[in-house]
Amino acid sequence: MAETRKIAAILVADVVGYSRLAGADEDRTLARLRALRSDLIDPTIAVHHGRIVKRTGDGSLIEFRSVVDAVRCAIEVQSGLLERNAGLPSERRIEFRVGIHLGDVVEESDGDLMGDGVNIAARLEGVAKPGAICLSEDAYRQVKGRLDLAVSDLGPTQLKNIAEPIRVYSLEVGKPVQAKPGTNAKLIGPRRRSSLAPLVLGIAAFLILVAASAWYLLREKRPMVVTANAPVAAASKAAPPAEAPHLSIVVLPFENLSGDAGQDYFVDGITDNITTDLARMRNSFVIAHETALTFKGKGVDAREIGKELGVRYVLEGSVQREQSRVRVNAQLIDADTGAHLWADRFDEDAADLFKLQDQVVARLANPLGWELMKAEAEKGARSESPDAVDLTMRGMFMLEQGALSPTKDNVNAARALFDQALEVDPNDADALAGEVETYMLEYGYGWRTLGTDYDAKIIGQADRAIALDPGTMLAYWAKGLYLMSLNRPDEALRDAEAGLAVDPNFSRLYVLRGLAKTAAGRFEEAKSELQYAMRLSPRDPGIGYWLVALSSAEIGLANYDAAIDACRKAIDGGYRSFIAYRSLAAALALDGKMGEAKSALAEARRLNPKLTVKWLQSIGRGLPPPVFEGLRKAGLPEE
Repeated sequence: MAETRKIAAILVADVVGYSRLAGADEDRTLARLRALRSDLIDPTIAVHHGRIVKRTGDGSLIEFRSVVDAVRCAIEVQSGLLERNAGLPSERRIEFRVGIHLGDVVEESDGDLMGDGVNIAARLEGVAKPGAICLSEDAYRQVKGRLDLAVSDLGPTQLKNIAEPIRVYSLEVGKPVQAKPGTNAKLIGPRRRSSLAPLVLGIAAFLILVAASAWYLLREKRPMVVTANAPVAAASKAAPPAEAPHLSIVVLPFENLSGDAGQDYFVDGITDNITTDLARMRNSFVIAHETALTFKGKGVDAREIGKELGVRYVLEGSVQREQSRVRVNAQLIDADTGAHLWADRFDEDAADLFKLQDQVVARLANPLGWELMKAEAEKGARSESPDAVDLTMRGMFMLEQGALSPTKDNVNAARALFDQALEVDPNDADALAGEVETYMLEYGYGWRTLGTDYDAKIIGQADRAIALDPGTMLAYWAKGLYLMSLNRPDEALRDAEAGLAVDPNFSRLYVLRGLAKTAAGRFEEAKSELQYAMRLSPRDPGIGYWLVALSSAEIGLANYDAAIDACRKAIDGGYRSFIAYRSLAAALALDGKMGEAKSALAEARRLNPKLTVKWLQSIGRGLPPPVFEGLRKAGLPEE
């Protein structure tokens, strides 16, 4: 059978003492287990985007794209079991052990998973206490700053049939960390869900995906979620920091416009989910929902809130629910000036959650992130002594501004800012990744400098950035594109999978997977990956290139009209690179429109005089053979 290797978060669970329970009363045990799966376990897995690979009697093997999702799911299931077991004698309690590991697995053609990643997760489950969750060190690293549960370091543990000891961490559900007011609170823990939880999550998804689409580039050095256990008066007397951290934000309680106080829980649930999921993002500084609630109904000025809480941005909004319709308004405010940076709204039928999410993401995916990036870059530019974060964000913003029409001068100017940032902090992972991106663009667009070791500048430096911080998503993307240029699509696909295991919402890595699958001739799969990326970030500054990548998959499928349409959309949208005209020429020639094909090829060669079949093969990024066939038909010379 065909198989695929990938990085995945694997959860293995089974019932403690199942044989004893079944021996005492098999029918009742089976009925209770089926009810738990139907009412608690399976819905929770679905909410956290898990895939049930298989069940073995009382046990389950489940795949997640991120460790955060896996741990959230495990905690909610274990918390639900605690509630259901309350008051029951020990001999009737159904308890689970859970093991979670992030690692390499082999996926068979039937969807089954095998390999060390699965074996380690299974052995971790075996050493877990009843009701606990055991994580490998690789998994724990992804969530260690995000937990409000007691964590026990079990140290290096020799697991059965695993050659090397694995460091194991045990999460004890029901035993929260006792955090002092004002200290870093951790953010993954049990949450109660009402029957409206899926709807709340659906609405929260729009701001989460909006923010995630851009905040991957805009990060501080330490993750913080500030919480207050003290009364409001105590919070108001706290001394604010001298300067608010970069990208610090409070999500104020959304206003209930439904005219029904009974809907307050619904509106507060939306705010809570937005806050929680924003705080999941790497190195963000987000004021906890409990603290934000102290401002509910007070009508306090955003600038006062910013000073009091020490944040740069305030997100506020309102929700109006009438039967099956939900209207959400949201606006982002600069807490320094009180200026409104961004605002929008959506009105949709709440019964159709997928339509709700798709419509909102399509309309609002990038504006919030773009305004945040722009605002932070401008603040850094005004600073008399910008720090590494300021310089890095200015470099990132410059690259994003030039995404539609990349130029060598623009790329060099951005690199200069990253260089300055690295002089301030040589271990700034984001600055390293930004510099990797500049060298990848330099290589891919043919602006190469003689004597430059691009392997070291791109692969080596990207690996260093990822080692410093596995959440440096831009490094996976830039390294993967370079590997595609070297005609190493299998390695590029592995990098995409590794990045998506950390952040499954990073749209560019779906593009990278699409490119790698196009190179492998898996055109339908490639098309699906690219279309999904565009649904995640339909207004992405780099979407012109994504459309051209989609055209290659369409050419591979002999859908020449669709390929032509994708290229023309890219060009009409402002992506007037030789890459777009090159692919347009190939598609037109294959469709028999030779006059238009030659005209498009002439424009491609005007923009890049080096363009020949041989040159293109050297940086082809896995272009399928039909593209070269079309270019030859259009008249592209071999050398």
